[in-house]
Parts: sequence; structure tokens; C-alpha cells
Amino acid sequence: MNGFSRAQKCGAFLLIFLLLAAYLQPYYYPMDEAFQNLNKILQKPSALYWLGTDHLGRDMLARLASAVRLSFSLIVLSVGCALLFGLLFGVLAGAFGGWIDRIFSFVCHIIMALPGLLFVLLFAALSPGAFWTLYLGISLVMWVEFFRVVRAMTQTLAGSNEIQSSRLMGMSFFYCFKRHFFPRLAPVILTLSAFAAANAVLALATLGFINVGLRPPTPELGLMMTELFPYYYEAPYIFMLPIIVVCLLVFSFQLMSGRMK
Repeated sequence: MNGFSRAQKCGAFLLIFLLLAAYLQPYYYPMDEAFQNLNKILQKPSALYWLGTDHLGRDMLARLASAVRLSFSLIVLSVGCALLFGLLFGVLAGAFGGWIDRIFSFVCHIIMALPGLLFVLLFAALSPGAFWTLYLGISLVMWVEFFRVVRAMTQTLAGSNEIQSSRLMGMSFFYCFKRHFFPRLAPVILTLSAFAAANAVLALATLGFINVGLRPPTPELGLMMTELFPYYYEAPYIFMLPIIVVCLLVFSFQLMSGRMK
């Protein structure tokens, strides 16, 4: 991990720890996140229930691990698609301009006409509780940021002497992208990806908290906050667990978005 700052390394280690705890949970702690035991509601941490139980007697560690897996899946899909298409269309619009630039800029302005969360809410309303609507809405919102930054940087780089020299020598556009564009864009893209991942976690948790995202009994961090909120005074520790997990996820991505050395 040479070239990365100490904060980025700490963020990466924190994220890896959370993901290992989530994805290995079925092996080291084989509890069913959907199993209910009404005789064991709002239990404190114990040898049987490592992080206690919720208001329906469901194991909190198993549900948190499942929620982290769900959130990370959405992050990978949303950020990956936004990055891919934002990079592709941004480079094309910045390097060639003309009608290509006008079309993608027009689409970008349409998406920017609405606040990001409201735009995602509109997609979520198409099919309440469906994963694909959340994925599509969040991806489109994040695509705008990737596209605008990549387009602006590409426009600047396209007029540089090194690009002009490569074109005069008959080099292909793919060579110019690999040799000149991508090395300059990569550090900025990594930073944008980390910020976008943190925003995706917050967006999914926000939608779940206002009962617009996924539906029960799906373990989702924002939805868990809503379900446990009435029991805050009775079991504040249990209510704080999904909030802590969201904070750790966002914090890890924020650390990873720092500047490279």
C-alpha cells in the first residue's frame, strides 16, 4: 500500500475488518438473522447473543452482519456502474466535444435539476421495497459527479502538448487514454469513489429510516433504526448498534478518500 497516506490505510483496515466480520459471520457465529424468539426480546449481550437481540428476539449480530453485506453489495453495484459510465462518457464528452458533449451534458443537467435524495425517492416509488430501484436511483445520482469531474479534467488534458504530440504521431485514442488520460484521472477517481461509497451508505440508511427503501424483515441499517427507535429508552444500547455501524462504514470511506502521498 505504498503511496497511500496513514489515514487511507486506517480506513482500508477498518473497512476490511467490517467486511470480514460481516461475510464470515455465518461461519464463526451461525445464527439466523430472521429467527424470532419472543421470549428473548431486547436481551443484553451475553454468551448466547453476542450483541443482544432486538424487539422481536432476533439476533443483532447476525442482522447487522447481513445489513453490512447488503449495503456493501449496493455500494459495489452503484459506485461501479457510476464510475464506469461516468468515466466512459466523461472522457468521450471532454475529448471529442460537439454533439456527444451536448447530449451527455443535457442528461446531466436533467438529473441535477432535482436534489439527489429526491431523485432516488422518485425511483424508489416506482417499486417500493425493490433493490433495483434503489440501485438505479443512487447510480444515476453518483454518475453526475463522476461525469462532471472526468469531463472537466479531460477537456484540460485534451489540449496539452503531450496529447497533441501523441495524436500527431498517429497514436490511437485508446493509447492516449491509457498513457495520458487515465494516469491523471485515477487519483481523482479513487477519491470520488470513496466519497460516493460513503454517500451510498447514507442514502440507503436514510431511505430505510423513512420507510421508503427495503421492507421488513430485510436486515437493513436504516430500517433497523426505525424499528428500534420506539425502544430507545428501554434498550438504548440495542438502538445505537446500527447507528454505530453506519458511522464506522462512512468513517472508513471518508478516511480512504484522503489525499495520496
